[in-house]
Amino acid sequence: MSLTRRTQIALAGIVAAGVAAAIVVPSLTDDTTDQKNVAAARDTDYGPEPEADSNLVTRTDQISTLATATISPDTMINRARTWLTANGGHQVPYSMQRVWKDGYRQDCSGFVSMALALGKPGLNTVGLASSASGVTKHLSSTSQLRKGDLLIDASTSDGDFRHVVIFEKWANTSHSSYWAYEQRGSHGTTHRTLSYGIGKDNYDPYRPLKLSGSSSGGGSSTPSTPSASWPVLKNGSKNTDVRSAQQLLIARGYNIAADSSFGPATRSAVIRFQKAHGLAADGVIGPKTWAKLIVTVKYGTKGQAVKAAQNQLKLYGYSLTVDGSFGPATKSATLSFQKKHHLTADGVIGPNTWRTLLGTR
Repeated sequence: MSLTRRTQIALAGIVAAGVAAAIVVPSLTDDTTDQKNVAAARDTDYGPEPEADSNLVTRTDQISTLATATISPDTMINRARTWLTANGGHQVPYSMQRVWKDGYRQDCSGFVSMALALGKPGLNTVGLASSASGVTKHLSSTSQLRKGDLLIDASTSDGDFRHVVIFEKWANTSHSSYWAYEQRGSHGTTHRTLSYGIGKDNYDPYRPLKLSGSSSGGGSSTPSTPSASWPVLKNGSKNTDVRSAQQLLIARGYNIAADSSFGPATRSAVIRFQKAHGLAADGVIGPKTWAKLIVTVKYGTKGQAVKAAQNQLKLYGYSLTVDGSFGPATKSATLSFQKKHHLTADGVIGPNTWRTLLGTR
């Protein structure tokens, strides 16, 4: 028995997550063992969902909310974000049978149904992708993806399992990976970078039909300022946004390393910063903490806050030396970025420019 590419990827992800001991690579000569181990792998990651006629799946005639009202991409993402901490400050656990306190099923499609405010307990992936449900439309290319869109593998014809994730923003200028929210086994609600659907796999891009602001077409990865939202960083996060946050903390006087890894030292500094500024001291850098943490920088400014801004500008393709000195090259890049994102082009990196730098990839 040969594993599909999706199953191989899932197994590799499970090993990387440190649970390799729970998975045994199927023998190529024992079909019974193959089936048991593949089933175990599916249960450990994200598995086959309830069938379309299951009582755990919302009937299409029960999709009342989206049928009568729109939901903004920011509202959808904020709804998804709530499950990261809804379980007493932790992720909502994964389950294909249980429903969470809000009435939505705790698997990947139940999570997406919750984010879209669909009927409870939620559609499965087939229902989310089906034109008969009237919830989404199929996009012709991943280049069209923007905040609030979905990547769905709704087919099981290849023996694989189904899954759906919420696209938030591109993680890089090459569009080879993106930030996403998903509900997955052994982890629960997760916010991380993914590449599902970018290569040759079974994922297809879809757009919710009643997502406000999504009817104009096109695939911009740089929405205008009102739809830009601060990233949420917490213990375990690893990326350039973390490095920028660390550099801003250093600029505020905290002695930590700017290593792009959100570990105990960074969390401790965040908690101290939050307490000092009258914020909820949860160690998570969300919108309210970002608003207090950012430092306005402009021509002539020097220091760690400038390095943070330069790191962000580089993610958008600007060729800059991260030297902590806001000189002509940094000002030119800032002006160009502001013009492209419909911001006031003053060359000053203040709250709106910071939010757009951090929230539109």
